[in-house]
Amino acid sequence: MNRPLVAPSLLAADFANLQRELELINQSEADYLHFDVMDGEFVPNISFGFPVLEAVRRHCQKPLDVHLMITKPDRYLEDFAKGGASVIHVHYEACTHLHRTLTYIRELGCQAGVALNPHTPVTELEDVLEQIDVILIMSVNPGFGGQSFIPHTIRKVAKLKELLLANHSSALIEIDGGVGLNNASTLLNAGADILVAGSSVFGAHDPLEAIRKLKNSWQPLVA
Repeated sequence: MNRPLVAPSLLAADFANLQRELELINQSEADYLHFDVMDGEFVPNISFGFPVLEAVRRHCQKPLDVHLMITKPDRYLEDFAKGGASVIHVHYEACTHLHRTLTYIRELGCQAGVALNPHTPVTELEDVLEQIDVILIMSVNPGFGGQSFIPHTIRKVAKLKELLLANHSSALIEIDGGVGLNNASTLLNAGADILVAGSSVFGAHDPLEAIRKLKNSWQPLVA
Protein backbone atom coordinates (compact mmCIF):
# COMPACT_ATOMS: atom_id res chain seq x y z
CA MET A 1 0.00 0.00 0.00
CA ASN A 2 1.00 3.67 -0.27
CA ARG A 3 2.15 5.61 2.77
CA PRO A 4 -0.83 6.54 4.96
CA LEU A 5 -2.24 10.03 5.07
CA VAL A 6 -1.90 11.70 8.47
CA ALA A 7 -4.23 14.34 9.92
CA PRO A 8 -3.10 15.80 13.25
CA SER A 9 -6.10 16.80 15.36
CA LEU A 10 -6.19 20.44 16.43
CA LEU A 11 -8.23 19.46 19.50
CA ALA A 12 -5.00 18.23 21.13
CA ALA A 13 -2.96 21.36 20.31
CA ASP A 14 -1.83 24.06 22.73
CA PHE A 15 -4.50 26.73 22.19
CA ALA A 16 -2.42 29.36 23.97
CA ASN A 17 0.19 28.99 21.22
CA LEU A 18 -2.05 28.19 18.29
CA GLN A 19 -0.03 29.96 15.60
CA ARG A 20 3.11 28.14 16.73
CA GLU A 21 1.26 24.82 16.55
CA LEU A 22 0.00 25.60 13.05
CA GLU A 23 3.49 26.54 11.88
CA LEU A 24 4.69 23.19 13.21
CA ILE A 25 2.04 21.39 11.15
CA ASN A 26 3.04 23.43 8.09
CA GLN A 27 6.63 22.22 8.47
CA SER A 28 5.60 18.60 8.96
CA GLU A 29 4.78 15.72 6.62
CA ALA A 30 1.10 15.91 7.66
CA ASP A 31 -1.44 15.72 4.84
CA TYR A 32 -4.36 17.45 6.58
CA LEU A 33 -5.23 19.31 9.74
CA HIS A 34 -8.21 17.68 11.46
CA PHE A 35 -10.66 20.28 12.82
CA ASP A 36 -13.34 19.04 15.26
CA VAL A 37 -16.57 20.99 15.64
CA MET A 38 -18.78 20.11 18.63
CA ASP A 39 -22.05 21.73 19.63
CA GLY A 40 -22.65 20.39 23.14
CA GLU A 41 -25.78 18.62 21.90
CA PHE A 42 -24.73 15.85 19.52
CA VAL A 43 -21.72 15.26 21.78
CA PRO A 44 -21.22 16.40 25.41
CA ASN A 45 -18.60 19.01 24.62
CA ILE A 46 -18.19 22.33 22.80
CA SER A 47 -15.21 23.17 20.62
CA PHE A 48 -14.38 25.49 17.72
CA GLY A 49 -16.61 27.68 15.59
CA PHE A 50 -16.26 29.80 12.47
CA PRO A 51 -13.92 32.51 13.85
CA VAL A 52 -11.35 29.88 14.84
CA LEU A 53 -11.75 28.08 11.50
CA GLU A 54 -11.12 31.29 9.58
CA ALA A 55 -8.08 32.12 11.73
CA VAL A 56 -6.67 28.63 11.24
CA ARG A 57 -7.24 28.83 7.50
CA ARG A 58 -5.17 32.04 7.31
CA HIS A 59 -2.14 30.37 8.88
CA CYS A 60 -2.44 26.69 7.98
CA GLN A 61 -1.02 25.52 4.65
CA LYS A 62 -2.51 22.03 4.94
CA PRO A 63 -6.04 21.15 3.74
CA LEU A 64 -8.62 21.32 6.52
CA ASP A 65 -10.39 18.07 7.38
CA VAL A 66 -13.51 19.34 9.18
CA HIS A 67 -15.43 16.91 11.39
CA LEU A 68 -18.91 18.15 12.31
CA MET A 69 -20.11 16.54 15.54
CA ILE A 70 -23.29 18.60 15.52
CA THR A 71 -27.03 18.20 15.08
CA LYS A 72 -28.64 19.37 11.83
CA PRO A 73 -25.31 19.99 10.08
CA ASP A 74 -26.99 21.09 6.83
CA ARG A 75 -27.56 24.52 8.38
CA TYR A 76 -23.84 25.28 8.39
CA LEU A 77 -22.34 23.41 5.44
CA GLU A 78 -22.03 26.50 3.25
CA ASP A 79 -20.36 28.44 6.07
CA PHE A 80 -17.78 25.73 6.65
CA ALA A 81 -17.08 25.48 2.93
CA LYS A 82 -16.61 29.26 2.72
CA GLY A 83 -14.46 29.09 5.86
CA GLY A 84 -11.90 26.92 4.08
CA ALA A 85 -12.86 23.28 4.63
CA SER A 86 -11.46 20.86 2.06
CA VAL A 87 -13.27 17.85 3.51
CA ILE A 88 -16.52 18.05 5.48
CA HIS A 89 -17.58 15.06 7.55
CA VAL A 90 -21.15 14.80 8.81
CA HIS A 91 -22.32 12.08 11.18
CA TYR A 92 -24.58 9.39 9.82
CA GLU A 93 -26.43 9.55 13.14
CA ALA A 94 -27.13 13.28 12.73
CA CYS A 95 -28.48 13.30 9.16
CA THR A 96 -32.12 12.64 8.26
CA HIS A 97 -31.48 12.84 4.50
CA LEU A 98 -27.86 11.72 4.16
CA HIS A 99 -27.82 11.43 0.37
CA ARG A 100 -29.03 15.03 0.01
CA THR A 101 -26.47 16.27 2.55
CA LEU A 102 -23.55 14.53 0.84
CA THR A 103 -24.63 15.79 -2.56
CA TYR A 104 -24.73 19.35 -1.22
CA ILE A 105 -21.24 19.08 0.29
CA ARG A 106 -19.88 18.12 -3.12
CA GLU A 107 -21.80 20.94 -4.79
CA LEU A 108 -20.04 23.31 -2.39
CA GLY A 109 -16.71 22.11 -3.79
CA CYS A 110 -15.66 19.99 -0.81
CA GLN A 111 -15.04 16.29 -0.42
CA ALA A 112 -17.98 14.57 1.26
CA GLY A 113 -17.25 12.59 4.38
CA VAL A 114 -19.46 10.48 6.64
CA ALA A 115 -18.52 9.71 10.24
CA LEU A 116 -19.78 6.62 12.07
CA ASN A 117 -20.01 6.30 15.84
CA PRO A 118 -18.58 3.10 17.35
CA HIS A 119 -22.00 1.42 17.55
CA THR A 120 -23.08 2.14 13.95
CA PRO A 121 -22.59 -0.74 11.45
CA VAL A 122 -20.70 0.07 8.26
CA THR A 123 -23.48 -1.58 6.21
CA GLU A 124 -25.67 1.48 6.89
CA LEU A 125 -23.69 3.32 4.21
CA GLU A 126 -24.10 0.82 1.38
CA ASP A 127 -26.83 2.78 -0.42
CA VAL A 128 -24.91 6.09 -0.43
CA LEU A 129 -21.37 4.93 -1.23
CA GLU A 130 -21.41 6.69 -4.60
CA GLN A 131 -21.78 10.03 -2.80
CA ILE A 132 -18.96 9.48 -0.29
CA ASP A 133 -15.31 10.46 -0.66
CA VAL A 134 -14.15 9.62 2.86
CA ILE A 135 -15.61 7.45 5.63
CA LEU A 136 -14.52 8.43 9.13
CA ILE A 137 -14.64 5.56 11.63
CA MET A 138 -14.77 6.74 15.23
CA SER A 139 -12.51 4.51 17.31
CA VAL A 140 -13.60 6.26 20.52
CA ASN A 141 -16.94 7.68 21.58
CA PRO A 142 -16.93 11.20 20.11
CA GLY A 143 -16.73 14.30 22.26
CA PHE A 144 -13.37 14.30 23.99
CA GLY A 145 -9.74 13.82 23.06
CA GLY A 146 -7.32 11.49 24.81
CA GLN A 147 -9.64 8.48 25.03
CA SER A 148 -8.59 4.84 24.74
CA PHE A 149 -8.89 3.10 21.38
CA ILE A 150 -11.83 0.68 21.02
CA PRO A 151 -10.32 -2.67 19.82
CA HIS A 152 -13.47 -3.63 17.86
CA THR A 153 -12.49 -0.88 15.40
CA ILE A 154 -10.01 -3.20 13.69
CA ARG A 155 -12.74 -5.64 12.63
CA LYS A 156 -14.98 -2.75 11.66
CA VAL A 157 -12.33 -1.31 9.34
CA ALA A 158 -11.83 -4.70 7.71
CA LYS A 159 -15.58 -5.06 7.14
CA LEU A 160 -15.76 -1.60 5.65
CA LYS A 161 -12.85 -2.33 3.30
CA GLU A 162 -14.66 -5.46 2.08
CA LEU A 163 -17.83 -3.41 1.53
CA LEU A 164 -15.97 -0.78 -0.49
CA LEU A 165 -14.24 -3.36 -2.67
CA ALA A 166 -17.50 -5.26 -3.28
CA ASN A 167 -19.16 -2.03 -4.42
CA HIS A 168 -16.17 -0.74 -6.43
CA SER A 169 -16.01 2.35 -4.23
CA SER A 170 -12.91 4.53 -4.13
CA ALA A 171 -13.85 6.11 -0.78
CA LEU A 172 -10.98 6.43 1.69
CA ILE A 173 -11.17 5.08 5.24
CA GLU A 174 -10.19 7.48 8.01
CA ILE A 175 -9.74 6.54 11.69
CA ASP A 176 -10.21 8.97 14.57
CA GLY A 177 -9.57 8.30 18.25
CA GLY A 178 -6.71 6.77 20.20
CA VAL A 179 -4.53 6.37 17.11
CA GLY A 180 -0.78 6.07 17.60
CA LEU A 181 2.25 4.02 16.65
CA ASN A 182 0.97 1.17 18.83
CA ASN A 183 -1.98 0.48 16.51
CA ALA A 184 -1.29 2.38 13.26
CA SER A 185 0.15 -0.57 11.32
CA THR A 186 -2.71 -2.86 12.39
CA LEU A 187 -5.27 -0.29 11.24
CA LEU A 188 -3.50 0.17 7.92
CA ASN A 189 -3.35 -3.57 7.31
CA ALA A 190 -7.09 -3.75 8.01
CA GLY A 191 -7.72 -1.17 5.27
CA ALA A 192 -7.35 2.33 6.75
CA ASP A 193 -6.00 5.13 4.56
CA ILE A 194 -6.02 8.20 6.84
CA LEU A 195 -4.91 8.37 10.48
CA VAL A 196 -6.21 11.16 12.71
CA ALA A 197 -3.73 11.64 15.55
CA GLY A 198 -4.19 14.08 18.41
CA SER A 199 -2.35 13.34 21.64
CA SER A 200 0.16 11.08 19.90
CA VAL A 201 1.31 14.09 17.83
CA PHE A 202 0.81 17.23 19.92
CA GLY A 203 1.68 15.40 23.15
CA ALA A 204 4.89 13.99 21.73
CA HIS A 205 8.34 15.29 22.69
CA ASP A 206 9.00 15.85 18.97
CA PRO A 207 5.69 16.27 17.05
CA LEU A 208 7.45 16.46 13.68
CA GLU A 209 9.13 13.12 14.31
CA ALA A 210 5.84 11.64 15.58
CA ILE A 211 4.15 12.58 12.30
CA ARG A 212 7.06 11.21 10.28
CA LYS A 213 6.86 7.90 12.15
CA LEU A 214 3.11 7.67 11.53
CA LYS A 215 3.72 8.30 7.83
CA ASN A 216 6.12 5.34 7.85
CA SER A 217 4.19 3.12 10.25
CA TRP A 218 2.82 0.57 7.83
CA GLN A 219 4.41 -2.87 8.13
CA PRO A 220 3.23 -5.68 5.82
CA LEU A 221 1.69 -8.73 7.43
CA VAL A 222 4.06 -11.67 7.59
CA ALA A 223 2.62 -14.77 5.91
